[in-house]
Formats: sequence, C-alpha cells, structure tokens
Amino acid sequence: MKKKKLFSLCSPYREQLDVIGFSFGHGRKSLAIVGAMRGNEVQQMYVCSRMVQELKKLEEKDRITEGIEILVVPCINYYSMNIGKRFWAMDNTDINRMYPGYDLGETTQRIADGVFSALKGFEYGIQLASFYQPGVFLPHVKMMDTGFTDPQLMKDFGLEFGIIRKPRPYDTTTLNYNWQVWETKAFSVYANATDTIDEKAAEEAVDAILRFMNRKGLVKVTTPPGYNTAILDESKTRQVRSDHAGIFFSLTQIGRRVEQGDILGRITDPFDCELVCEIRSPVSGTVYFAYNSPLINAKTVCFKIIK
Repeated sequence: MKKKKLFSLCSPYREQLDVIGFSFGHGRKSLAIVGAMRGNEVQQMYVCSRMVQELKKLEEKDRITEGIEILVVPCINYYSMNIGKRFWAMDNTDINRMYPGYDLGETTQRIADGVFSALKGFEYGIQLASFYQPGVFLPHVKMMDTGFTDPQLMKDFGLEFGIIRKPRPYDTTTLNYNWQVWETKAFSVYANATDTIDEKAAEEAVDAILRFMNRKGLVKVTTPPGYNTAILDESKTRQVRSDHAGIFFSLTQIGRRVEQGDILGRITDPFDCELVCEIRSPVSGTVYFAYNSPLINAKTVCFKIIK
C-alpha cells in the first residue's frame, strides 16, 4: 500500500488541505473508489476506510492481480466534515457540482480540478454516494445513462437493485458524469446512511465492491453470493411527496414491500400535534428510500418506491 497526496490547497485560516489516496498494486489504472465529498458523508468515508483495510489484507496475501492499480480516496472535503457542514465551509458550494474543475477558478473548482486530474484514466470508478435530503436508502448501485454505459455491469455488484437514470442538466458537473465522459465506467453505490454509521449496510457495500472486483479479475477473494440484481430504469420508480409541513413520522422501513393505499407515514402539526396528513403509497412496490428527519416541508420527497 502506498499513501499518496493527490492534491494540496493552502489556506490562510486553517492547516493545508491534503487530499489523500491509498494505492494498491502497480500498473494499469483499473479502479478508483471515492468516498466523502461532502462534510456529512460519514458513512461513505467509513465504507472507504473499510475498503482500505480489506485491500491491505489482500495485498499481504498477494491476492491483487499483478499489473493493475486500485486507488481508494476516503475523504475529499474534511474541512467541512470537522465543523459539521455539508458543503464547502467558506462559501457553501458543493465540490460534486464543480467537475471537471478549473485550476484558475473558485476554491471548489480548483479542488475538483486537482482531484479529477488524479482520478482520470481509470477503467472503473466507484463513488460512495448520498442523497441530497436526509434519509436512508436500500443499498443499491446506480449508473447515469450518458450513452457510454453498460447497465449489465451493475449485476457484478450483486446488490438487490441496479438503477439507471437519465442525467439532468445539473448532473453534468458531477464526478460520475465526467468520469464517463472521460471513458471511465462509473457507478454510484448507496450504502444506506449518510451522517451516521450503519455497520450492516457498510458491510453489504464492502462485500458488493469486493464482489465486483473479484468478478472483474482485479482481486481474488471469496464473498457472499449476493443477489441476482434487478436492473431498472429510474422512470420505473415513484417518488412520494408530503402534502403538508410539520413533524414527520415514518411508519415503514426501507426494503419493505407495500401495497397501493398502505400508510407510509404521518405528519402532525408542530404546535398542537393534530394530524394534518397521512402519507399513503400511490403504487405497490418496494420502499428503497425513506426520509428520516423529524421536521418536513411541504412537497418534500419522503419516500421512493420501486414499482
């Protein structure tokens, strides 16, 4: 294992920002794994740290394929993480909306440029992703349909669901999208939690990534067999939104099968606790996202269901 400094940024107010990567093997750039780009992505950083430990063990046992390099970057934005902010601490911008970056631009553009320079050229790229709203996800893998994708590759992770989505205009400045433009086969892996540690989901994500690497001939490792992944278009999923603001109570769990009309949650008035809204499932299917903050605004996505 080699510990590399991928990018450095001096600050007049704090210690120097050093983006660190852990490199295993030597040779062709085969796989890059990226964790936290936002300051609340603790689970994503944790999964990557677990991957570092697993790859160290495999390297010691000579089970990493000769002539390849695997790079793990656990955290990019620890400046924000250590003060409890989601986005860049100085100007509240999102590093994952700045790719491919610009070396003479704003701070987060410079960080994105420096990091992307180190991440370009890998055959495969895996980002441990989070959702923009507070909530928990059924562990799954996602690809953007950029025209450079092969959705069947998602089956090699052995997760229950693989979802392919059409990119929206704001997606064009994400790491995942730009990886694909530069001919890296890129995946987003969702490991349930974001700002908390979920050991079971982290274990499932680590097993899925090891399973992928084993099936692609990058490592030799035995993992649980996993699922026969169902590949779905995101248009086949249904978002459920709140009709009112208030105190939110979820009455279901991710992974649960629900029928049309089932009660998924309730919203009460924050001042007198009167029931203001029951959230019912508009379709039958499997819940794969559930909002988990105690307060909710009107028209907020509170559940996602795979029909």
